Amino acid sequence: MNLLQKCKTIALISLVVQLCISMRVESFSVSHPDRIVSLPGQPHVDFKQYSGYVTVDDKKHKSLFYYFVEAEIDPASKPLVLWLNGGPGCSSLGVGALSENGPFRPNGKVLVRNEYSWNREANMLYLETPVGVGFSYATDSSSYVAVDDEVTARDNLLFLQRWFNKFPEYKHRNLFITGESYAGHYIPQLVELMIKVNEREKLFNLKGIALGNPVLEYATDFNSRAEYFWSHGLISDSTYNVFTSACNYSRYVSEYYRDSVSSVCSNVMKLVTMETSKFVDKYDVTLDVCIPLVLSQSKVLTPHQISERVDVCVEDETVNYLNRKDVQKALHARLVGVHKWEVCSNILDYEVLNVEIPTVNILGSIIKAGIPVLVYSGDQDSVIPLTGSRTLVHRLAKELNLNATVPYRAWFAGQQVGGWTQVYGGILSFATIRGASHEAPFSQPERSLMLFKSFLEGKHLPAIF
Repeated sequence: MNLLQKCKTIALISLVVQLCISMRVESFSVSHPDRIVSLPGQPHVDFKQYSGYVTVDDKKHKSLFYYFVEAEIDPASKPLVLWLNGGPGCSSLGVGALSENGPFRPNGKVLVRNEYSWNREANMLYLETPVGVGFSYATDSSSYVAVDDEVTARDNLLFLQRWFNKFPEYKHRNLFITGESYAGHYIPQLVELMIKVNEREKLFNLKGIALGNPVLEYATDFNSRAEYFWSHGLISDSTYNVFTSACNYSRYVSEYYRDSVSSVCSNVMKLVTMETSKFVDKYDVTLDVCIPLVLSQSKVLTPHQISERVDVCVEDETVNYLNRKDVQKALHARLVGVHKWEVCSNILDYEVLNVEIPTVNILGSIIKAGIPVLVYSGDQDSVIPLTGSRTLVHRLAKELNLNATVPYRAWFAGQQVGGWTQVYGGILSFATIRGASHEAPFSQPERSLMLFKSFLEGKHLPAIF
């Protein structure tokens, strides 16, 4: 055999070996029990998707449903990001994945691509939690009663531990946890448990958390609504004066659920509802509302060109899509104890007064453990206004003796101001997203993606375009 023939033989052997390795890897991916072959109506994509269940209580058969999409490009080099929606009791699949920062949007019988999907920058894991939300279920209906933050945190911790058993290649990957609204309770309490686990054995390579329009301290968050309503012209001077003097939100919820709410405060709430009008979406005071769904609180982007405008009438598309039998089959999902998938659970009995338990102090302990924290606010949200979040972050920085390392300034996305930001001690950050709703990636997808990318990279938001 001459030299040329030897070279050809070696090259052929090398090619065969590579093909075998490739086929084995692909065979493993396809054979993974949770691999989604293709969602009905989905456009072609090169990244892999998975969904299914992780059991968090073997006796009561409590199983949490997840949807996982790998990064569009080179997923092996990208971090893992867990996303949690709030409520408590609203779906991270229907809201987070299909309405905000996931790869697809439902449009009738098909799905269309989201140009600003967060899986451009990370491997995204969406969890329907607590049990009773979306496709997550328990065979023992008592599991839906008196669910509280403590139970939710424990279940979420066990979910992560067991999910890594399904996907061991992600176990030591850089991990970030993100979410919004009542995830301001879910995430700090979950991370607190993760830190304790890591003190015994390093299981989680946690690199940071980001909280969007979060509930962190009820009295501050909700009492900031009065000024927001008034400053945006949504309520009258007289209602504002009574609101701030006679009706403290932190007392209102407690009293309401103890059947002793004051008549003055009750009347103020009626005035606020009447003056703001049901034809204004309090989760984004600049958006028009969908007339057929005027009482709805969920919003999704127009599926045709999501960067152009916001379509406030697409919630029913998500509900219809996820209630299709072929979609549920493709997702390896099932309905247990309910007849219909809902955006927010109607079978979950959550301890409502948990909302009054502050979690901002837990953020302090997380920062002391060396984990960066970002709090961001869509600035058109009157439900958890930016003024309350900004006050809490500033107060926390003062308590931790963190000086401003980035002064309050504008940041840019493209050639426009994306919002404003301030950083304390290089570890605690606050940012607004200009023109964004309570669900920021829904109404300002490009700006939200810029903020997300900077957060993952540990970089300051751009000061110029």
